Amino acid sequence: MWYDIAKKVSVFLLISIGLLTTISSGQSASGKSGSPMDELPPYIKRLTYFGQRADWSHDGKRILFLEKTFGDVYEVEVATGIIRPLTHHYFHEGYTRALYLSNGDILLSGARRFDASDPWPSRNEKNAELWVLKRDLSGPPTPLGEHCMEGPAVSRRRLRIAWSLGGALYMADIVYKNGIPEIANKKKILDKRDLGFDTDIETQNFRPPDEKELIFTAYRYQGTEVMGLEIATGKVVNYSNAPDQYDEPEGIFPDGKYTLVECNKHSRVVPTAKGDRKGSGQRLGIDIYKLTLDGSGQSERLTFFANYPGYKSSNPVVSDDGRYMAFQFAKRGDPAGVGRGILIFDLLMYEQQKRKH
Repeated sequence: MWYDIAKKVSVFLLISIGLLTTISSGQSASGKSGSPMDELPPYIKRLTYFGQRADWSHDGKRILFLEKTFGDVYEVEVATGIIRPLTHHYFHEGYTRALYLSNGDILLSGARRFDASDPWPSRNEKNAELWVLKRDLSGPPTPLGEHCMEGPAVSRRRLRIAWSLGGALYMADIVYKNGIPEIANKKKILDKRDLGFDTDIETQNFRPPDEKELIFTAYRYQGTEVMGLEIATGKVVNYSNAPDQYDEPEGIFPDGKYTLVECNKHSRVVPTAKGDRKGSGQRLGIDIYKLTLDGSGQSERLTFFANYPGYKSSNPVVSDDGRYMAFQFAKRGDPAGVGRGILIFDLLMYEQQKRKH
């Protein structure tokens, strides 16, 4: 009898010690430890060891990215990994966005002034401006005379952009007069005060293939939701419709049937603070999901970086042929948009492996 009791106590102590060892070694409840970069599945490859906010070239051969927030802009050749700087030929105060226009020129967002002792004002809409950098890098970028809150949306088919400013969404064309780009046909397409609920809104993507709809984010509304604006009619649709969940749309698929989403569905804990524009999903370890844009709210988790203590994945974009996703990884606690390297996700290989299992 005493032997049996001693045996059970010993087993209990061994389990307890093992649990404490697991916790102290940094393992999560799912058994993961270390870094997700050490255990990448075969359909994910690391492309760079620094950088954030990737954007695909239209031919799928190159990726545009930021060195860091308020940093330089670079372009990496996917096949070779060769990186070249695009903004080293002139002095500037750093950029927060860089996106390919349909003609190959580059739309930039950045402030005219930067203060390292107080950097974040350079990212807000009072200071961040839109610029166009010629693809031949023949000189510094041209300011468009428009300020922008966070990221603009860029058409993949025409010289058209949309951006957020002062609680409203605007759309305009970029035209070239004597080779100099400027804004034309500017119009307000949505004001958040007309939505009937408290939120902050940010443009994300024109929805392919006809680009008659603009996908945007409604921050803090029901956590944060993926919304669509029918440009011609002003009709707004909630595509994620997941209360108490963080859903921020990012890259969209070329057929327009799906969008990639930064999401914390796996954590299901969203004590959203009203003063936090992004909601609290950014602090819970977000990962990337694929959301169906049919109103069903159906989604599929694609990355599992948040299963590793202290990590997350974010800012995905899809190549124009729909074959690849580029995204970044970061650590929990990093400011929104900060990345520690660009990765490539082979969507075709992923689907093939999923069918095998």
